[in-house]
Amino acid sequence: MRPGAAGAFKALFLVFAALCAWYSGYLVVELIPDVHLTNAIYSIRSIGEKPVLKAPPPRRQKCDHWTPCPPNTYAYRLLSGGGRDKHAKICFEDELLMGEKMGNIQRGINIAVVSYVTGKVTATRSFDMYEGDNSTPMTQFIQSAPAKSLLLMVTHDDGSTRLKADAKNAIEALGSREIRNMKFRSSWVFLAATGFELPAGLPREKINHSDSSKNRYSGWPAEIQIEGCIPREPS
Repeated sequence: MRPGAAGAFKALFLVFAALCAWYSGYLVVELIPDVHLTNAIYSIRSIGEKPVLKAPPPRRQKCDHWTPCPPNTYAYRLLSGGGRDKHAKICFEDELLMGEKMGNIQRGINIAVVSYVTGKVTATRSFDMYEGDNSTPMTQFIQSAPAKSLLLMVTHDDGSTRLKADAKNAIEALGSREIRNMKFRSSWVFLAATGFELPAGLPREKINHSDSSKNRYSGWPAEIQIEGCIPREPS
């Protein structure tokens, strides 16, 4: 083959190869979905990159505790009211016993009675301590709680104005150290038991007094709370 003919043949071959390559690329683009190409490109780029480890979302605990209670214990959380719109709450074993959603929180002292044996609520009552004579009915309610009961108490608004000696004596007999220190609109929470002793060191009581120079809300101190884990009765 002459040199001129060989050069022309090579040029034609290169043009033909270029057209074949272009057409092959066109077919790939038309036949493979864009998302697959995008994923493939991303996969190629991500080779050699360090994997990003994401922490799993925190698991919600009973009564919104920060950490889970040990096995064979009851979880509880007592939250007092704060101001006009922050309603008190009583939670036990992740069940809201008293609160705004339940429609059973009222001004005064709110009490839930729970069976220590079964962990089930047996009664809830609210006692207005700003109007009416409710101190004696509250005393009778407390003293009528069955043996081996847990009593969970929280204030909403004022719990002291009409709180009389009989109620103070009954609550003090359950182990309260602050009931005689209650003042107008003091925030107060208390956990008590009848017929058995709660473990030492268990969060049981907390109080926060109204102070015009420190109140979080107009005329009200900040709400307070306690939470903990109560060992269940040995089977």
